[in-house]
Parts: sequence; structure tokens; C-alpha cells
Amino acid sequence: MQILSLSSLTKTFGGLVAVAGVTCGVERGEVVGLIGPNGAGKTTVFNLITGSIPPDDGHIFFAGHSLRGLKPHKIVSLGIARTFQTIRLFPGLSVLENVLSGCHCRMRSGLVSSLLRLPGQRREERLVVDRAMSELEFVGLAASWQVPAGSLPYGDQRRLEIARALATEPRLLVLDEPAGGMNDMETMELRELVGAIRARDITVMLIEHDMGFVMHVCDHLLVMENGALIAQGPPAEIRGNPKVIEAYLGLDEDE
Repeated sequence: MQILSLSSLTKTFGGLVAVAGVTCGVERGEVVGLIGPNGAGKTTVFNLITGSIPPDDGHIFFAGHSLRGLKPHKIVSLGIARTFQTIRLFPGLSVLENVLSGCHCRMRSGLVSSLLRLPGQRREERLVVDRAMSELEFVGLAASWQVPAGSLPYGDQRRLEIARALATEPRLLVLDEPAGGMNDMETMELRELVGAIRARDITVMLIEHDMGFVMHVCDHLLVMENGALIAQGPPAEIRGNPKVIEAYLGLDEDE
């Protein structure tokens, strides 16, 4: 069952075709890797899916809903969350406060309840804090809940971003180069974390240049070059695809 479907998705910037008629689908429960050389259009695809930019043509369907024309906050409410290639935390706020910022999209209390501190609003706040702490426990950062986010080591900041995204209760988690800048130990821990996220029945779609990471964690790969989708399939098949070897992996075909 496809949770995400892209049909003839197209985006241009001036005379540059960033995404050229991409058609593909993501099955529920999969970990899908979107790979390709720099400038292939991968992050543009993510920006189109999450509503950061509008498509020029084509369609995006998520769990039966058309995403075309929707604002990012509405797309989050439907169940898509993301992290970014460049870390985007609130460095002066605590680790817990950063995750709480993700929880707020699911809060039901209105302005009046918040101002008057009504019992229902206070009860919801307690539940939200519990939820945020649960996500911090899940990514291994519960002990650092009071620490300013900006003081965390790089790998922990990456995991904090994932915890904040998970706090929005996504059905699809979109990760843009989650292993970028990580050392070997942090990358291994991230592999385990992605597996644990999948075990929660959350579909994962990721961009990543670390091919060892991609080959270990992904069920299915989508390969882009010059804005177009040139190959798709399981990692073992993609590894031996001549088009992919030529465009991205840079390996000799007899290896």
C-alpha cells in the first residue's frame, strides 16, 4: 500500500529544471533512500513534498490527500515531518523545549484556555511534556532534557531534530542527510535508530550520501540525476545498475 505517490512532479527555477517529471511511490512501512549526485534535485523533491515550495506541474498524494497547494503546517498535521540538511534547532532553548515545539501542532487547547490556565489546558500540557520526554528517551537524550540544545555534541543535535520531528506524530518521516557530519559510532547508532522508527510503523524517506548507510537501512532506492529519476529498486539491484554506476557510485562495472 503506497503512503506517498508522486506523479509527473516538475519544478523549475528560471531556466534550470530542478525536478523533471518525477513519478514514483513509497510503500507504507518502508525505508526509502533518495540518492544521486549533488545538484540532482533530491532536496527539491523533499521541499515539494513538505510544502516548502510549490510544484510547477504534477501531483503529490499522501495517504489519499493531495498535497499540492497546502502550507507546510497543514502537511505536518496530515502526518509528514522532516529534518533538514543543516541543523535547525533553537540553540538557546533546552532540549525538552525544542521537542515541545514539535508537540504543539497536536495540541487542542485554544487561546482562551491557555490564557485562563483552565484545567483541560493544564492537563494537556502535562501530557505533552510526557510525550516529549518519551521521544527524548526513544532517541537516548532523556538525561539531557535541561541542557541548552546548542551545547549538545553534533550527533546528539541530529538525534534531537529527529525527536522533535517524531513529536509531531508523523506517519512519514523525511530525513535530509541525517548521517552527514557524523562519525562512525554516531552513524551506527543512527542506523539502529532508523530501524527503531520503522518498528513504530513510521515510513522513512531519506537523502544520504553515505552509501554504506543507505545500503544497510533502506528497503528501496530512488536514484536521481539532473532532476530526473533514472533508476529505482532494492539496494542490491541498484548497486549493480550501470546507469547508477556511471551517474553516482563512480565504480568500475567489473568491480
